[in-house]
Amino acid sequence: MGQEHRILDANRRFAVGFEHGALPVRPARQLVIVTCMDSRIDTFRALGLELGDAHVIRNAGGRASDDVIRSLIISTTLLGTREVLVVHHTDCGLMGTSEEELRGLVARERGTDTSDLEFLSFADHQTALRADVKTIRSSPHLGSDLLVSGYLYDVHTGRLSELVPGGSSS
Repeated sequence: MGQEHRILDANRRFAVGFEHGALPVRPARQLVIVTCMDSRIDTFRALGLELGDAHVIRNAGGRASDDVIRSLIISTTLLGTREVLVVHHTDCGLMGTSEEELRGLVARERGTDTSDLEFLSFADHQTALRADVKTIRSSPHLGSDLLVSGYLYDVHTGRLSELVPGGSSS
């Protein structure tokens, strides 16, 4: 038995007093956060955001993958966002593990070949954040005036540090 009964019970309690059904689809702050799926990051609280303020795109490592670019295209083109914060974090499980090690682990654990996937593992935050910001800034599918910056969130203190200052590709 999974978590479904707890999730459904919690949702019923949540829905009783739900008052946000009239929020617009466009984020109020015209902001997108790209961050890790790590369960220790409460993105909205950590950044002082409210429901409806920003889009949040999460994946392993908070990396600028092809699917993140796809979501950013939708967010900026259809929904009016104008700024992207890429937020990595300390103590990330993806950091320090090579692509080869990950492929080997999946092969041993699952018996499958992941050579067609990129895990986007990384050795250090500064290099990874610079690469992710560059990937987003240089995408021909995103506006040249899109502001993109990179941050490191400390999971032990809750503090955010800017590692890649904001700017656009223009």
